[in-house]
Amino acid sequence: MGFMIAVDGPAASGKGTIAHRLGAYYGYPVLDSGLLYRGVGVRLAESGGDLDDVVAATAAAQALEPAELERPSLRTRAAGELASRVAVHTPVRLALREFQQRFAAQEPGAVIDGRDIGTVIAPDAPAKLYIAASAEVRADRRWKQLSGQGEAVTYEEILADILRRDERDGGRADSPMTQAPDAILLDTSEMTIEQAFDAARRIVETARARSGNLPG
Repeated sequence: MGFMIAVDGPAASGKGTIAHRLGAYYGYPVLDSGLLYRGVGVRLAESGGDLDDVVAATAAAQALEPAELERPSLRTRAAGELASRVAVHTPVRLALREFQQRFAAQEPGAVIDGRDIGTVIAPDAPAKLYIAASAEVRADRRWKQLSGQGEAVTYEEILADILRRDERDGGRADSPMTQAPDAILLDTSEMTIEQAFDAARRIVETARARSGNLPG
């Protein structure tokens, strides 16, 4: 197994941006696991399926093709809400687990960002980060992102979405929002992306030194 970097955190915490910056820095492939759940939600919705139907959602997860992750529609606010709806189903997460674990095992390394990577997908990953930010900061970031994509949304709507998703995810015994005991917490609320990436890189460098995974 290569050097795996697990980047977890709630929606709009900055984990995706940090993960892609780390991937570019180390030359590792990056998987946004949230796109898997968005793909399942969009696939199910487009087929007229019931998002609360565990069997239908699981079938959609099993049929998901990697090429579907490239669809621009997966980056919308609506897709994010669909993802949150199907992610509550344990069988859906189990169906997507194998895909993620194969990705994590790549040589010389890989980066996966999500919300249960360090606890479930790659519990033995040598580098684990948990990226956090206040709900207000996350809402502002997501609002700017969606507005930039041309979506007509308000900050208040996005904040309500984030609070609702946090409550939905955090209120379960098997919540994917749990920080791994050995993950390093990085709160990006008051950081620029450059500051956040530099802090994340230093965390990974410490993990690489500890594991002996350093350039020859």
